[in-house]
Amino acid sequence: MGRKYIIFRADWSEEQGAENRILAHTGAITDILAEHFDSSNSSLPEPGYRLREYHRIEQFVDSSFPGASTHSRVGDWEVVRVEKYATQQPADFDAIVICYCRYSPVSTPLEPLPGIQLSQERQEVEA
Repeated sequence: MGRKYIIFRADWSEEQGAENRILAHTGAITDILAEHFDSSNSSLPEPGYRLREYHRIEQFVDSSFPGASTHSRVGDWEVVRVEKYATQQPADFDAIVICYCRYSPVSTPLEPLPGIQLSQERQEVEA
């Protein structure tokens, strides 16, 4: 499969976890949890897959990237159903995938993210 637009959204009947779905600019609640653009040949998410949450822990912040996340964890949103739609005109995407999720809290540890690596070209530009 080629280019995929993957949307993770709260299942229609999901009411839990609303405090984690508030849009910062309006205060409204959204059903969209995350979206990914995937051009890899990796398989689609399946029921049981969990989104990762990203966190910024002050004591681990790299001063070159002060707004970057420093840690992640397996999150509380679990995929329960996946629907795939082929596009009629695959100019942008070959398929649109909707992963419906339920809020199912888990206690998982924070894991450090690898340091941000600059490409050689970027290092030369910044030097």
